[in-house]
Amino acid sequence: MTYAEMQAALMQELRLYHYPVAVKFFFDENELEAFRKNAPEIHTPLKPMTFCQWEIGARMQGQIVYSQVEGLGCGNAKYCFGWKDLDEGEVKGHAKYVQDLDQAKRFVVSKPMLETKLLGIAVAPLGSIDGLYEPDTVHFYCDNMQAYHLAVDYMAATDTHPLRPNITMNSSACGGNVFSFVEQEFNMLPACSGSYNAGKTERGEINVIIPGSKFRATFDRLMDRVRAASSSITRPGDGFPGADICKNCPLIIFKKR
Repeated sequence: MTYAEMQAALMQELRLYHYPVAVKFFFDENELEAFRKNAPEIHTPLKPMTFCQWEIGARMQGQIVYSQVEGLGCGNAKYCFGWKDLDEGEVKGHAKYVQDLDQAKRFVVSKPMLETKLLGIAVAPLGSIDGLYEPDTVHFYCDNMQAYHLAVDYMAATDTHPLRPNITMNSSACGGNVFSFVEQEFNMLPACSGSYNAGKTERGEINVIIPGSKFRATFDRLMDRVRAASSSITRPGDGFPGADICKNCPLIIFKKR
Protein backbone atom coordinates (compact mmCIF):
# COMPACT_ATOMS: atom_id res chain seq x y z
CA MET A 1 0.00 0.00 0.00
CA THR A 2 1.06 3.58 -0.58
CA TYR A 3 1.52 5.92 2.36
CA ALA A 4 -1.58 7.79 1.18
CA GLU A 5 -3.58 4.56 1.39
CA MET A 6 -2.08 3.76 4.77
CA GLN A 7 -3.02 7.18 6.12
CA ALA A 8 -6.60 6.78 4.87
CA ALA A 9 -6.87 3.39 6.59
CA LEU A 10 -5.43 4.72 9.85
CA MET A 11 -7.77 7.72 9.88
CA GLN A 12 -10.75 5.42 9.31
CA GLU A 13 -9.87 2.45 11.49
CA LEU A 14 -8.46 4.34 14.49
CA ARG A 15 -10.68 7.43 14.10
CA LEU A 16 -7.61 9.66 14.28
CA TYR A 17 -8.23 13.36 14.83
CA HIS A 18 -4.86 14.44 13.38
CA TYR A 19 -2.84 13.27 10.39
CA PRO A 20 0.05 11.00 11.38
CA VAL A 21 3.26 13.02 11.00
CA ALA A 22 6.06 11.51 8.91
CA VAL A 23 9.35 12.90 10.22
CA LYS A 24 12.49 12.90 8.08
CA PHE A 25 15.98 13.82 9.29
CA PHE A 26 18.16 14.84 6.35
CA PHE A 27 21.87 14.06 6.64
CA ASP A 28 22.64 13.66 2.93
CA GLU A 29 22.76 16.58 0.47
CA ASN A 30 21.60 14.51 -2.51
CA GLU A 31 18.62 13.14 -0.60
CA LEU A 32 17.70 16.65 0.51
CA GLU A 33 17.98 18.02 -3.02
CA ALA A 34 15.72 15.26 -4.35
CA PHE A 35 13.13 16.11 -1.70
CA ARG A 36 13.22 19.81 -2.59
CA LYS A 37 12.88 18.99 -6.28
CA ASN A 38 10.01 16.52 -5.99
CA ALA A 39 7.88 18.03 -3.22
CA PRO A 40 4.77 19.67 -4.73
CA GLU A 41 4.81 22.45 -2.15
CA ILE A 42 7.05 23.11 0.84
CA HIS A 43 6.22 25.42 3.74
CA THR A 44 8.89 26.95 5.95
CA PRO A 45 8.55 28.82 9.26
CA LEU A 46 8.13 32.56 8.74
CA LYS A 47 9.91 33.12 12.06
CA PRO A 48 11.84 30.73 14.32
CA MET A 49 9.45 28.50 16.24
CA THR A 50 9.45 25.19 18.09
CA PHE A 51 9.65 21.75 16.46
CA CYS A 52 6.23 20.86 17.87
CA GLN A 53 4.89 24.00 16.18
CA TRP A 54 6.35 22.78 12.86
CA GLU A 55 4.28 19.65 13.37
CA ILE A 56 1.09 21.70 13.71
CA GLY A 57 1.36 22.50 10.01
CA ALA A 58 1.64 18.81 9.17
CA ARG A 59 -0.89 17.26 11.53
CA MET A 60 -3.56 19.98 11.49
CA GLN A 61 -3.18 21.73 8.14
CA GLY A 62 -1.84 18.93 5.95
CA GLN A 63 1.27 20.88 4.99
CA ILE A 64 4.75 19.64 4.13
CA VAL A 65 7.01 21.65 6.41
CA TYR A 66 10.79 21.82 6.05
CA SER A 67 13.32 23.83 8.00
CA GLN A 68 16.95 24.03 8.96
CA VAL A 69 18.32 25.34 12.22
CA GLU A 70 17.46 28.94 11.30
CA GLY A 71 13.75 28.18 11.60
CA LEU A 72 14.02 26.57 15.03
CA GLY A 73 13.56 28.78 18.07
CA CYS A 74 13.67 26.10 20.78
CA GLY A 75 16.85 25.33 22.71
CA ASN A 76 15.60 21.91 23.80
CA ALA A 77 15.03 20.84 20.21
CA LYS A 78 18.32 22.31 19.01
CA TYR A 79 20.16 20.29 21.65
CA CYS A 80 18.35 17.03 20.83
CA PHE A 81 18.92 17.53 17.09
CA GLY A 82 22.64 18.16 17.60
CA TRP A 83 22.35 21.77 16.48
CA LYS A 84 23.49 23.11 19.83
CA ASP A 85 26.06 22.05 22.41
CA LEU A 86 25.37 21.92 26.10
CA ASP A 87 25.62 25.42 27.56
CA GLU A 88 24.72 27.28 30.72
CA GLY A 89 21.50 28.61 29.22
CA GLU A 90 20.22 25.12 28.46
CA VAL A 91 20.96 23.97 31.99
CA LYS A 92 19.31 27.01 33.56
CA GLY A 93 16.31 26.53 31.29
CA HIS A 94 15.55 23.32 33.19
CA ALA A 95 15.96 24.83 36.67
CA LYS A 96 12.22 25.09 37.25
CA TYR A 97 11.83 21.32 36.82
CA VAL A 98 14.58 20.05 39.10
CA GLN A 99 16.04 20.23 42.58
CA ASP A 100 19.24 22.04 41.65
CA LEU A 101 21.42 22.95 38.66
CA ASP A 102 23.59 19.88 39.07
CA GLN A 103 20.54 17.70 38.59
CA ALA A 104 19.45 19.88 35.66
CA LYS A 105 22.77 19.31 33.91
CA ARG A 106 22.63 15.55 34.46
CA PHE A 107 19.09 15.41 33.13
CA VAL A 108 19.87 17.46 30.00
CA VAL A 109 22.97 15.37 29.23
CA SER A 110 20.90 12.18 29.47
CA LYS A 111 18.46 13.30 26.75
CA PRO A 112 18.56 11.52 23.38
CA MET A 113 20.67 13.41 20.85
CA LEU A 114 21.56 13.08 17.17
CA GLU A 115 25.28 12.51 16.70
CA THR A 116 25.47 12.88 12.89
CA LYS A 117 25.52 16.35 11.31
CA LEU A 118 21.90 17.23 10.57
CA LEU A 119 21.10 19.36 7.50
CA GLY A 120 17.38 19.86 8.02
CA ILE A 121 14.10 18.25 9.02
CA ALA A 122 10.84 17.66 7.15
CA VAL A 123 7.52 16.96 8.82
CA ALA A 124 4.55 16.07 6.65
CA PRO A 125 1.25 14.21 6.74
CA LEU A 126 1.99 10.53 6.21
CA GLY A 127 -0.19 10.54 3.11
CA SER A 128 1.90 13.24 1.42
CA ILE A 129 5.30 11.54 1.34
CA ASP A 130 4.91 9.00 -1.46
CA GLY A 131 7.80 9.60 -3.84
CA LEU A 132 9.42 12.10 -1.46
CA TYR A 133 11.07 10.11 1.32
CA GLU A 134 10.82 7.16 3.66
CA PRO A 135 9.95 8.35 7.18
CA ASP A 136 12.51 8.07 9.95
CA THR A 137 9.66 8.16 12.46
CA VAL A 138 5.88 8.37 12.34
CA HIS A 139 4.46 10.57 15.08
CA PHE A 140 0.83 10.25 16.23
CA TYR A 141 -0.99 12.75 18.43
CA CYS A 142 -3.81 10.57 19.70
CA ASP A 143 -6.01 9.67 22.65
CA ASN A 144 -5.46 6.96 25.24
CA MET A 145 -7.22 4.11 23.45
CA GLN A 146 -5.76 4.94 20.04
CA ALA A 147 -2.33 4.89 21.67
CA TYR A 148 -3.07 1.53 23.27
CA HIS A 149 -4.12 0.01 19.95
CA LEU A 150 -0.95 1.26 18.25
CA ALA A 151 1.17 -0.08 21.12
CA VAL A 152 -0.48 -3.51 21.03
CA ASP A 153 -0.07 -3.80 17.25
CA TYR A 154 3.59 -2.73 17.50
CA MET A 155 4.30 -5.29 20.23
CA ALA A 156 2.69 -8.10 18.24
CA ALA A 157 4.31 -7.09 14.94
CA THR A 158 7.83 -6.73 16.34
CA ASP A 159 7.64 -9.41 19.03
CA THR A 160 8.51 -6.82 21.68
CA HIS A 161 7.21 -7.06 25.25
CA PRO A 162 7.08 -5.10 27.45
CA LEU A 163 7.55 -1.68 25.88
CA ARG A 164 9.81 0.78 27.67
CA PRO A 165 9.04 4.33 26.50
CA ASN A 166 11.51 7.15 27.06
CA ILE A 167 10.17 10.26 28.84
CA THR A 168 12.41 13.29 29.25
CA MET A 169 11.85 16.72 30.70
CA ASN A 170 10.57 19.36 28.31
CA SER A 171 11.36 17.53 25.06
CA SER A 172 8.45 15.23 24.26
CA ALA A 173 8.10 15.90 20.53
CA CYS A 174 11.73 16.68 19.69
CA GLY A 175 13.50 14.31 22.08
CA GLY A 176 10.75 11.72 21.69
CA ASN A 177 11.34 11.49 17.94
CA VAL A 178 15.11 11.43 18.33
CA PHE A 179 14.85 8.54 20.79
CA SER A 180 12.70 6.46 18.45
CA PHE A 181 15.02 7.16 15.51
CA VAL A 182 18.30 6.53 17.33
CA GLU A 183 17.14 3.50 19.33
CA GLN A 184 14.73 2.20 16.67
CA GLU A 185 12.12 1.67 19.36
CA PHE A 186 8.49 2.58 20.01
CA ASN A 187 7.91 5.62 22.20
CA MET A 188 4.76 6.73 24.02
CA LEU A 189 4.90 9.79 26.21
CA PRO A 190 2.76 12.65 27.52
CA ALA A 191 3.04 16.21 26.31
CA CYS A 192 5.80 18.22 27.94
CA SER A 193 5.14 21.76 29.13
CA GLY A 194 6.47 23.17 25.86
CA SER A 195 4.52 20.92 23.50
CA TYR A 196 1.38 21.43 25.60
CA ASN A 197 1.22 25.19 25.13
CA ALA A 198 3.46 25.89 22.10
CA GLY A 199 2.63 22.68 20.24
CA LYS A 200 -1.07 22.88 21.08
CA THR A 201 -1.35 19.35 22.44
CA GLU A 202 -4.76 18.77 24.01
CA ARG A 203 -4.95 17.65 27.64
CA GLY A 204 -6.30 14.23 26.68
CA GLU A 205 -3.74 13.55 23.95
CA ILE A 206 -0.60 11.46 24.12
CA ASN A 207 2.37 11.09 21.78
CA VAL A 208 3.01 7.78 20.02
CA ILE A 209 6.17 7.60 17.93
CA ILE A 210 7.07 4.58 15.80
CA PRO A 211 10.40 4.20 13.97
CA GLY A 212 9.91 4.22 10.22
CA SER A 213 11.73 0.90 9.86
CA LYS A 214 9.01 -0.81 11.92
CA PHE A 215 6.00 1.20 10.86
CA ARG A 216 4.82 -0.97 7.97
CA ALA A 217 4.93 -4.09 10.13
CA THR A 218 2.80 -2.31 12.74
CA PHE A 219 0.35 -1.16 10.09
CA ASP A 220 0.17 -4.64 8.56
CA ARG A 221 -0.70 -6.07 11.97
CA LEU A 222 -3.60 -3.61 12.24
CA MET A 223 -4.87 -4.61 8.80
CA ASP A 224 -4.63 -8.31 9.67
CA ARG A 225 -6.95 -7.66 12.61
CA VAL A 226 -9.30 -5.63 10.42
CA ARG A 227 -9.57 -8.49 7.91
CA ALA A 228 -10.12 -11.01 10.72
CA ALA A 229 -12.76 -9.04 12.62
CA SER A 230 -12.25 -5.31 13.17
CA SER A 231 -9.68 -2.80 14.36
CA SER A 232 -11.15 -2.83 17.87
CA ILE A 233 -9.27 -4.68 20.59
CA THR A 234 -11.55 -3.46 23.37
CA ARG A 235 -14.63 -4.97 21.70
CA PRO A 236 -13.68 -7.24 18.78
CA GLY A 237 -16.15 -7.10 15.91
CA ASP A 238 -17.12 -3.48 16.50
CA GLY A 239 -15.64 -0.69 14.47
CA PHE A 240 -13.12 1.21 16.58
CA PRO A 241 -13.82 2.98 18.87
CA GLY A 242 -17.10 1.08 18.79
CA ALA A 243 -19.33 0.56 21.80
CA ASP A 244 -17.84 1.43 25.16
CA ILE A 245 -19.51 -1.49 26.91
CA CYS A 246 -18.07 -4.20 29.13
CA LYS A 247 -18.05 -7.38 27.05
CA ASN A 248 -19.86 -9.43 29.74
CA CYS A 249 -22.43 -6.81 30.75
CA PRO A 250 -25.86 -8.55 30.86
CA LEU A 251 -27.81 -5.28 30.79
CA ILE A 252 -26.60 -3.32 27.77
CA ILE A 253 -27.75 -5.63 24.98
CA PHE A 254 -29.56 -4.75 21.77
CA LYS A 255 -31.43 -7.06 19.41
CA LYS A 256 -33.07 -6.69 16.03
CA ARG A 257 -36.84 -6.33 15.93
